[in-house]
This record gives sequence, structure tokens and C-alpha cells, in this order.
Amino acid sequence: MYKRAKQQKNMSINQDFDWEKVTKRGIGSGYSADEKAQMEQMYIDTLTQVSEKEVVKGIVVGVIDRDVILNIGFKSDGLVPLSEFRDMPDLKPGDVVEVFIENQEDTAGQLILSRKKAKILTAWDNIQKALDNDIVVEGLVKRRTKGGLIVDIFGVEAFLPGSQIDVKPIRDFDIYVGKKMEVKVIKINYANDNVVVSHKVLIEKDLEEQRGQILNNLEKGQVLEGVIKNMTNFGVFIDLGGVDGLLHITDISWGRINHPEEMLKLDQKVNIVVLDFDEDKKRISLGMKQLTSHPWESLAAEIQIGTRVKGKIVNVADYGAFLEVIPGVEGLIHVSEMSWSQHLRNPQDFLKVNDEIEAVVLTIDRDERKMSLGIKQLIEDPWTRADLTTKYALGTRHKGTVRNLTTFGLFLELEEGIDGLVHVSDLSWTKKIKHPSEFVKVSDELEVVVMELDVENKRLALSHKHLEQNPWDTFETIFTVGSIHRCTVLNKNDKGAILELPYGIEGFCPVKALTKEQGGDPEVGEALDFVVTEFLKDEKRITLSHTKTYKDKDVVSEQPKKDGGKKGGKKAETAEVTEKVAEDKATLGDLEALSSLKEQMNKE
Repeated sequence: MYKRAKQQKNMSINQDFDWEKVTKRGIGSGYSADEKAQMEQMYIDTLTQVSEKEVVKGIVVGVIDRDVILNIGFKSDGLVPLSEFRDMPDLKPGDVVEVFIENQEDTAGQLILSRKKAKILTAWDNIQKALDNDIVVEGLVKRRTKGGLIVDIFGVEAFLPGSQIDVKPIRDFDIYVGKKMEVKVIKINYANDNVVVSHKVLIEKDLEEQRGQILNNLEKGQVLEGVIKNMTNFGVFIDLGGVDGLLHITDISWGRINHPEEMLKLDQKVNIVVLDFDEDKKRISLGMKQLTSHPWESLAAEIQIGTRVKGKIVNVADYGAFLEVIPGVEGLIHVSEMSWSQHLRNPQDFLKVNDEIEAVVLTIDRDERKMSLGIKQLIEDPWTRADLTTKYALGTRHKGTVRNLTTFGLFLELEEGIDGLVHVSDLSWTKKIKHPSEFVKVSDELEVVVMELDVENKRLALSHKHLEQNPWDTFETIFTVGSIHRCTVLNKNDKGAILELPYGIEGFCPVKALTKEQGGDPEVGEALDFVVTEFLKDEKRITLSHTKTYKDKDVVSEQPKKDGGKKGGKKAETAEVTEKVAEDKATLGDLEALSSLKEQMNKE
């Protein structure tokens, strides 16, 4: 058979063949020219015109040790290595296969064919047709690769991205290896011989049909079965068989949960009820807790106002905390019901999430499913104690903690539930305080004396400055009008200067009375003699003048007479005043308090 193929190959057709010479030798005699031409055409018609680099179909003529003989209708048969037919173990004569013509005639005159190249060209042609005509093809998943799978389609390795495997996230790619899968070609890159396929588009097409059917039959209150597809902080997405619905975290349980994973897990089958849906946006709201009765319906009838209940703190807000009495039944403990103190504090100072506590029911409304609770009611109201009027009698001294500062004063906590107000004007006898923050800060301890007690209205007026006698009674005898004192300029403005007088008190000198004898005004920090021109005890105001120390001679001449008739210069007068102060200090016991006050103010 191979010999016949060899002979056919060596019989070439030549248009210039000299039949006359053949006739002379006795060959072909008896044929006319027309007959010869007819016979020649008949022979040519039996051969197939083939071109190199194209794919043709061939018939298996025979199978020998290493080659397969194929007849493609050419003037000679072609040979193809048997190794290229490994996918056809049952190959036999008469089978039709596609081959690629590499060469019509090599140096040995042999027709060279290739089934491998034919398969590749045919595969790429089929892949292009599948892309152009949106044809579904079947492939074999060969292996897993980075980011997806490798799928064999038509003998070409195509890439199936992980995101195109399914509509839901795939966590294990290995389960697909070795299995057949229907895919669609979505991209071809001939430059890199890359093919990208998708299985997801097939699923989406089926799901679109299912989604339409589901949405058409969807009704509020309908109970469905679904599979948890994804979890988030705010809820879970459930696959209803082609359409997704959202189960919000607040609709999972009647009780409070922090994350859906506390009750659910991925791929879990659950029963849910349709709460609402938007046909235009195709959004479906689902509920799970609605499939069970509300816990308020099972709340014991014995729980009434005044009942003590136990539970766990499930949330703490700025205004209070929520106590879960039973799963799904919560009561609010307002911050004002946490302590008897009239000064409200942060609820986190009292309670934390997961604290297990006892509380008293203050109000309960089963229809509205609301309940308010209190914990301060577990102890006696300190304002109702019998010894309160004795303990906080007028004039008694106490120490407390500063809890709050306001523009008009500060609130001092003397004990749990007992707060008192110290007005800003009752902080100091001598220092002018515009805001309590200039004197104390929150959490400081402060000693006070009770000025007023109103048990009925739970009010307590306190004072810090009344711990000592009013020094202005003594100042009235020291800073008399016309007396001269050494003062330091603290600060100046357009109206005058603030002066520091002995004992740490302040006075004021108008700008017109500030000029020095040599001219010009004193600088801040400079010490000069000043004459008291006005002393207002009730208003705690002292007005002074420097110009009077050298302009008004009467003031200077009269001052020694007022202090005992001693004469001398300006220095002597100042010394006289200082000596008088020293004498008064020695004779007046309340001036010791002034010295202590001065030291305290210097520290402040």
C-alpha cells in the first residue's frame, strides 16, 4: 500500500509532455489528440487541488509502527506521526481526521501533514466562533492557578478567573479540578495566545430568569428559604435562588447582638420572611425574628412598677444605659436614675456593657413595649435622712469634690447624692474671680461652710470665703482715706492702672492720677507711693492716687497728725503708716488670717 502511494507521487502531470515521442516508441498509439486530452483531463479530475498551510480532512489508509497513512485526495498519500493520535487509541483505517498541510513535497518528495497543528488552528477557529456567536462550550478543568483555574477547551488552555466561576465567592478552587464545566469565551488575546472564559455568565443568565419569576411572585409576609451568601457588620445577604435579599442585624433576633456571626454562619440555610421589596431597585428586605412571637408577650405579669429585676447591660449611651431583662426585652436606665446626685455625670462612670446588675422598674408600658428602670432607688435618698439637718446645719464646715464648673459658680459633692452650690462671689474675699476655673478645677477638693439648707427643694448653698472672717473689716481701718501705701503697678489700660496693695489686695488708680512728679507714667512692675482717695467696703473697691503724694501738700502734712502727730518727710510718713499697720497687726488677731490669706493667694 505504501508502495502504491510512492508510485502515485512519482507520476507528475506535465502540460508539456511530448506524446509524439512516446508514440514513436509504440506507446499510446491509436489515440487521437482529442482522446489524449480527454484522458489527461480525466486523470487530473481525480486529484484534489490542495494548498500548503491549510487544514483539510483526510481518510486513514493505514496505521504502521510509528506513522499513520492518510489520503487527502492528493496525488500522493501523507504520513503523520502516530504520537499525534494519542487521544484516539481506537484509530483504524477509514476514520476521518483533520490535518494541517505543512509541505506538499519535501526534499524526499513526501507530503508532510500535521494533526497537532490542525487541532490548534481548528481550536482557535472554534474559539473565535464561540466568542463571535456567544456559543457555550464544554471544557475540562485541568488545574488550579493563581487567581483562578485552567480549563482545556478545544485543546487550548484557557484561564477562568476566580471571580467568574460563580455568582457567590468561591473559597475552595480545588473542588473543580478534573471536572467538566460549561463556559463562555469572553476575551481573546492573540498576541499572548490567551483566552479568558467565564462560567458565571451562564449562571447569571439562569438566575436572571429565576429572579424574574421570584420577583413576580414575591409578596410581603411570604416565608422563603435561602442560603447565607455574605456577612457584614450591618447584616447578611441571603440567596433566595436567583435574587439576593438583605437580612438586617436588627431583624435577626429580638435580642441585641453585635455581629450576625453570633447567631449565623456562611452557607447556612435559613427560613426568612419578606418584610419589604422594591421592584424597581430589586431590593428585598428580610426578617428572621418576625417568625417568632415578641418576647414582650412572654414577659411575666408579676413585673410591675416597683418590681426589682436583674439583667445584663447591652448598651451604654450618652443619656443612659439599656438593661436586657430577658432576650428581646430591654429597659432604659436614664443617667438621672443612676445616682441621687443632682449633678448628672457620664453613664459610663456608673455602668459598662455586660455588667450584670439589679434595677427597679419605674414605668412599664406593655402595649408600647417600653420600660424605664432605676438603680439609685436601691438605696435610700440621702436627702430624706433624719440626721441631714444636723449634719449640714448652718455654719458647719465640710470638704467636698468639685464636680462641675459653671459661669455663676461650682457644684461641690459632699457625699453621694448631696451636692451644694458655691457661688463665684463666695470663693474669695479679696480676689475678683470672673470664672470658677480661675480658682479651682474639676475633681479638686474644697473646704466650705454651709450658708443655707433647703431640704424640701434639695438645695445647699456653700461658701469657701466664709471659712475666714471678712478681711475688709480690718482693711477699713488700714486703708483709710488719705493714708499712703507702697503699691506695685500690676497692669495698665486706657482708664488707669491696677495696683497691688499690702496683703495682696488690689486697688485702682485713674490715669490722670498716675503721672509721676518727674513726668511720665510708671511702668508695670514699678513700686510707688499712693494715697487712698476712696474706700468702699461693700463693693470691695479702693481708689488711689500717686499725684496727690506730691501735689496735695495737705495730704502729706495731715497724715502724720492723723497717725499721732509725728512730723517728717514723705518717707517718714510711709514708715509711720507701716508702723501703724504693724501695731494693728499685733493688736488685731484677725490680721493673722490676712497673712495666711496672702500666702494662700500668692501660691494661687
